[in-house]
Amino acid sequence: QMELVESGGGSVLAGGSLKLSCTGSGYDFSGCTVAWYRQTPGKDRILISSLGDNGATNYAASILGRFTISRGNAKDAFYLEMNSLTTEDTAVYYCAACLWPNSNPWRFRYWGQGTQVTVSS
Repeated sequence: QMELVESGGGSVLAGGSLKLSCTGSGYDFSGCTVAWYRQTPGKDRILISSLGDNGATNYAASILGRFTISRGNAKDAFYLEMNSLTTEDTAVYYCAACLWPNSNPWRFRYWGQGTQVTVSS
């Protein structure tokens, strides 16, 4: 079972930016839906953005206009660029890739280990 590797988390002041990366050790994600989730203590992990194999993107209302999901030139990587960060964005962020067939609600085959993003005022 492949585990995705995340990087780019850290601490930033409100209004700042971070870019999260997720790589899959040479796995080709170009035919997969990829996504980012986040989780705060005591709450469920929630889907905040997805990017389909057809290029269609979706964003949670809380991040719309501030975050951008994208794929890299390398087929085994995708990203979440986060701008205008607020303290409400503080969470552990997880990347996920490749849906199990016919999964509803969505279930992803591959997950990252999570990376902490802390936004301070």
